[in-house]
Order: sequence, then C-alpha cells, then structure tokens
Amino acid sequence: MTHNTQINEDAILNTLKTVFGFSTFRPNQEEIIKNILSRRDVFAVMPTGGGKSLCYQLPAKLMRGTTVVISPLISLMKDQVDAARGNGICAAYMNSSLGHQEVSDIYRMLKGNKIEILYIAPERFAMPNFLETLKTVPISLFAIDEAHCISEWGHDFRPDYLSLSIISKMFPDVPIAAFTATATRNVEEDICRKLGLGSASPLRRAPFMIRASFNRPNLFYQVEGKSKVESQILKFLSSRDGQPGIIYRTTRDSVAEMADFLVSKGISALPYHAGLSPEVRDKNQDAFNRDEVSVIVATIAFGMGIDKSNVRFVVHADLPKNIEGYYQETGRAGRDGEPAHCLLFFSRGDIPRIRYFIDQIDNDAERSVVLEKLNEIIGFASHDVCRRKQLLGYFEEEFQTENCGNCDICCGPVERFDITKDAQIVMSAISRTEQRFGITHIVDIMTGADTKRIRTFQHDRIKTYGVGRDKDKRHWRSIIDELLAQGAIRQEGYPYPVLIITQKGSAVLYGKEQITVLKREEPKGNLPEKGSISNQYDAVLFEKLRHLRKKIAEEGQVPPFIIFSDKTLHEMCRYYPADLSEMRKISGVGDAKIKQYGDAFVCDIKGYLMANPGISVPSRQSAGSDRPEASPPREKNRGE
Repeated sequence: MTHNTQINEDAILNTLKTVFGFSTFRPNQEEIIKNILSRRDVFAVMPTGGGKSLCYQLPAKLMRGTTVVISPLISLMKDQVDAARGNGICAAYMNSSLGHQEVSDIYRMLKGNKIEILYIAPERFAMPNFLETLKTVPISLFAIDEAHCISEWGHDFRPDYLSLSIISKMFPDVPIAAFTATATRNVEEDICRKLGLGSASPLRRAPFMIRASFNRPNLFYQVEGKSKVESQILKFLSSRDGQPGIIYRTTRDSVAEMADFLVSKGISALPYHAGLSPEVRDKNQDAFNRDEVSVIVATIAFGMGIDKSNVRFVVHADLPKNIEGYYQETGRAGRDGEPAHCLLFFSRGDIPRIRYFIDQIDNDAERSVVLEKLNEIIGFASHDVCRRKQLLGYFEEEFQTENCGNCDICCGPVERFDITKDAQIVMSAISRTEQRFGITHIVDIMTGADTKRIRTFQHDRIKTYGVGRDKDKRHWRSIIDELLAQGAIRQEGYPYPVLIITQKGSAVLYGKEQITVLKREEPKGNLPEKGSISNQYDAVLFEKLRHLRKKIAEEGQVPPFIIFSDKTLHEMCRYYPADLSEMRKISGVGDAKIKQYGDAFVCDIKGYLMANPGISVPSRQSAGSDRPEASPPREKNRGE
C-alpha cells in the first residue's frame, strides 16, 4: 500500500482485475477513483447498480490506512462486509447489533491497522470515544453512502447524518467521497455545503463532482390501472415463477394481507415492515437474500436494507408519495445489470388517502412541497409520455431519444382517440349535481342506476340521467380517470372526495377545446420473460450452477449473490469455462473467488459439457470483458 498521490495506473487496473474480476470500469468509476487517490473530495450522484461500492473499495486496497464507510442501513452492513471479504478485502462493521466483546475486537484490529474498510452507522460516528479512536489511527478515506440523508430537502432526511458535518473540520487532510442515487440540484448543493466538501481549509480543494445519468436502461417501466390488485399481481407473478422480487404496499395491514394472500396461492412470500420485531425483519430479509423465499412484501415508508443484486421485479401496488422514493425503490431491481420489470398499479382512489396525511402537516411551506411532489408522481403515472423521459426529467436530465424502447408507453402501437363527447357527458352530470358528488355517484347517474341515493337527491330527473347506459361503468370510470389525468376535473375532500370542474374542463364542456386519449396495445418491449438478453445463456446449466452457488452460500452463511452475481453466472453459461484460466476471464471472478470457488464451478461445468457433447463452446475475443462479444448460437439455449 502507498500514501503516494500518484498511484500508478497499472496498479489501479491490476487491482480492478485481480480483486474484483473486471477488466474495464463502468461509466464514471475510473474518474472517481483517480480523484480519491489524489486525495480530493468527491460528490457522486450514481444510480443504484452503477457500481459505487467499487469507487471506494478499490482505493481502500491501494491507500494506506482504513476507509470508513458511513451507511444508514445497519441491516445491509453484514452483506456489504461479506461481499468485500469475498473479494479478499479486510472489512468489518461496527453497529448496535454487536456485543461488547465484538466491538472491543474491532477496536483492537482498527488500532493494529488490520482493517481496510470499516462500515459504521452515522450515530456511531457521533460517539466521542469512537471519534477519539479514529484520531489515533491512519484514515485513508471517509465514504458517505446515501448522502441525501443529510439534507432536509431530500426525500429521506435523517438527523443523525448532521453529525457528519464535522468530518471535514476534524480530519482536514482526509478526503471525503459522498454518494447518493437520488438528488436534485438543490439537494446536491445542500449536501456539499453541509459536508464541507472542498471547504475553505487550505488542505481541501474544490470537490470533484460527478452527476451520472439517472437512466437505468435495463429496467422496464410500466403503469397499469388498479382494479383488483391481488388478482392483477397474481397474474403478473404467474410468468415469473421463482424469480426474486419486491412488492410495495402503503400500510402494514396491506403488507400482511398481501403476503398471506400470495402464500395461500402457493407463492413463497414474507412481509417486511416497521411493526415487526427486529428479529423477524432480519429473519425475513435473510430468507429473501438467501433465495429461501422469492417475494418480499414491504411498506413503501419503511427503508429496506436490501442489497440483493438479482431482484427481477419491483411492484408498487399503491401509489408512492413522490418520484424520488419511487425511483429509489424501483432501483432495487436489476442491480446486476440484467433486465428487470418495474410495475406500478395506479388508482386515483389512492390519492385522497395520501392527501389526508398531507393536510395534517402544520407548516404551510412544507405541506406545499409535499403536495407538489405528490402531483409529480400522479403526473408520472397518468400521463401518456415515455416513463423514462419523465423520470429523467424530474432529475433535470434530458432523455435525447424520442422512444426509449423499454417502457409501456414506448412499446406497442399507439392511436389517439377523441373523447370530447363522453367528457362533456361526464362534466354535465358533475355540473347538474352542483359538483357535490364523487365518482361512483356520477357513474351511477350516467348509466341510469336505480339507487336509493339517486332517488333521494332526485338525480333521476336531471337531463344526463341514463344518457350513458349504452356503455358499462368501467368505460365511464376510465373517462373520469382520463379527465383527472389531463386536469379537466379534480378531486377535493377526504375521505369522500367530490369532483370539481376546472377551467380547462369548462372549456371542454362548452365546446371551446377538445380532449383526446391515447390507446395502446399490450407492451411488447424488453420484458424479462419475452426474449431479452437474460435468455441468451444456457438456462439448464444456469440452474445447475445456481444450486451449487446456493449450497456454497449456505455453508458459508452468506447470501448467494455474494458468491457470484446472476450476471457472472450468466456469463459462465455463455462461455462454459472448463478450467481455471478460462474462469479468470469471466467478469466478476477475481483472485480470491478463484481460490475459494473456482474448482467447484469448473468441476460442474466440465461435468455438464461431458454429459452434453453436442454443445459448441464459443470463443472469446477478449478476456474478462463486462459483456459477451457475441450471443451464443441458438442451439445452445437449452432452456427455451
């Protein structure tokens, strides 16, 4: 190890290959690492799955001293340490889950300069005795994960993070690298200011700033109208047998009910929410991480410590409160870079419930901000505009391509229909009932329903009663949803919201404007189960290697993805490495993993090839590339 600011570039690339098993960097990684090695502060906005852990783990192998990683998710620390150790890095964590003797042992190792990376929670950093210890040992870097937690303007502010503002003052010669997956420009500026990145100290230079693209090209975004959500989710899961995924619900009760429902239908699922004891939460999370259960059902509001790389889908069964939360939650899918599906079930019936809690906020400015964020996620769900373009636009990133090719809006033919006449019928019913009634009553009026409520208010005598009986209630409900989406009407009040005609709606009602709707076919895009790159490998061999990985993981008491990611296994199932020299060429296989697991995986692959002599093994143009040079021949895709 060295303290030299000019670390040889060959040493960086050699460490990348021998420790982590990669021959090339992902976008932005190399620039971040080189700036850290030159002892410069770094602020990086990188999407989930962008490879931020390597940005501080690689320098930790090359710099003298201990890299201190501050993370708010205690439940993640063990997995992060196990993953680092799996790559041959001397790592440890210190948090409230450890006993007195375990903490003492880590302090002893820290003072003996035997820890390359130490993971801690922010509250640990605030402890005076911990800070005094840090002053006595060489520290190479402070890496702050989930840095948006220090900003009151962020979506997940945590007061404990404010204690980190003293780092730049107490350790003026130690670089700070702050990472977040979600931050608007305002939040970015607030983070840098509070952490003192590139502060006035003569030993600190202006920070190196990286704002990576928020685009996750491997994620398919879809919004579907919510009606009978349990049945809809069951249908969605029917083509994803055994695939790991997360389903988000708003309340603890709905989480428990959904988990019980899925189990009753033969799907292995467990709940995860703040009402469960820490022991049960940890047990359920471990079961998910270790592939013992395929689906975890969780509350949106509760921060999940999920670092699982092969989550193949994220379903929001209820409307999220804001786009930042939605982006972060969907970001837990496809961290390995392989295709994953993000499905949001949207019903305007979810809006009044969220509005009710917003209305309880006393501070007018805060309430206004939260309401604006709610309107933004409603717009995302209801507007017929490319989902990816909307998401990136929220983070002030312009998506240059007209058609992303990987969301429900962009996949499949689209046709525009004029619904002005039906819109006028709906708004006439709203107007003639003095804008005092909700969706169900208005639909009943238009379809000529004979209800006690209609008779009581004598709404069977108004001009629009029954004029829409030639179409079913579902049709009229969809027209109302579209009018709400396009701002022609709005809902007011809780818990019984009424429909109000807006200025735009009045223009439509009196024939001054038209209103149209897009109709599209079922998405035919890059769905994981419909011929995407996840199928371009030998699926039979993949199942064999997956079982081997699970067996090794159980013996080592770690999650399977820590042994090898799905992406690494997929590459093995494209190129069939039958000796250790070929195995070294597989992306994600470093020296430590070759030594620990190489023989076992080579043995299974050789046995598979002997049992299937007709398989033609493709050649590779270069070693250790991050992606295959060519797709394997069709006849090798035995799992189709």
